[in-house]
Amino acid sequence: MKSFHQLIALIALIGVTTACNNQPATTTTELAVPVSVTDIKPGSIEKVINTTGTLNATKTTVLKTEMTGKYRLLVNPRTRRPFSLGDVVENGQVIIQLEDAEYVNGIGLESKRLNLEISEQNMKKQQSLFEKGGVTQLDYRNSEVSYTNAKDAFERANLQLAKMDVKAPFKGVITDLPAITNSTQVATGTSVVSLMDYSTMTVEVNLPEKYITDVAIDQMVRIMNYTLPNDTLHGSVKELSPAISTETRTFKGVIQVANPELKLRPGMFAKAEIVLARKDSVIVIPKDIIISGQRGKTVFIVENGTANEKRITLGYETQNEAEITSGLKMNDRLVVKGFETLKNRSKVKIVK
Repeated sequence: MKSFHQLIALIALIGVTTACNNQPATTTTELAVPVSVTDIKPGSIEKVINTTGTLNATKTTVLKTEMTGKYRLLVNPRTRRPFSLGDVVENGQVIIQLEDAEYVNGIGLESKRLNLEISEQNMKKQQSLFEKGGVTQLDYRNSEVSYTNAKDAFERANLQLAKMDVKAPFKGVITDLPAITNSTQVATGTSVVSLMDYSTMTVEVNLPEKYITDVAIDQMVRIMNYTLPNDTLHGSVKELSPAISTETRTFKGVIQVANPELKLRPGMFAKAEIVLARKDSVIVIPKDIIISGQRGKTVFIVENGTANEKRITLGYETQNEAEITSGLKMNDRLVVKGFETLKNRSKVKIVK
């Protein structure tokens, strides 16, 4: 009987030993996920409206002849060649002259100038004599009338001669110059040159009705064009319509932009950013690191080698950045690379 009990005990011991030898290991080592981080520092962000429109010159004109005469295109003193497309002309600069000797002789400018000089001398003489009692007041007043008539006649003659000159009414750029041969007789009312002033330009834009109380006159605007990838010009809101279109649910605005170097051209397509407001010394992070899920929007920060998931609230947003109004604080170590595979409380290894 004793031998039987000893056998049972031996079998049980062997079973326990075998079970212990076959038990799997339960201890595992968690691998650290490599991530890149940046320390959160105070930043700035703007609330903007992005819109588009076509650039227009502020001044345009088509100059026409005011009389009949022989056409003569003048030489541009800047280029020392006849005026041509793209030339800049000053306010009052003569671009084209009409020639008509018979018309000039009929005006008699020189005789009217001499008559004005004689009338002025006579008036001064009569004034001196009147002050000394040598002539009556009537004689003196008649001399004044003669001087005034002579002056008016001389000014009218100059105005008549000025019709022979086609002058720029403002500083601008020649945008059209019809091909007319010099000495060709042209009729009154012939279109001979087109000018534009686009040193200051305007852009008409249509803005969503939800911004009608946000947009105001003189707000700053940034203007961009794809042909000028490295240049941003600045303008401002100059006009706003109070009416909202029932078809598009938008309201019209006019933006004015300074273009002193003439980099922008009339007819160009422009992108505009209207700056509604700006915040400084706030937390601003890249939008592409924000994770959207059922729990809302989150990011990861690193504390003591561990990734902690933080729920965040957004404020102002731009195309690439967002203001964080809650969930983060200054100097938090924000994960900017490697966050895609992280879970809350994951071990991390910071790399460059």
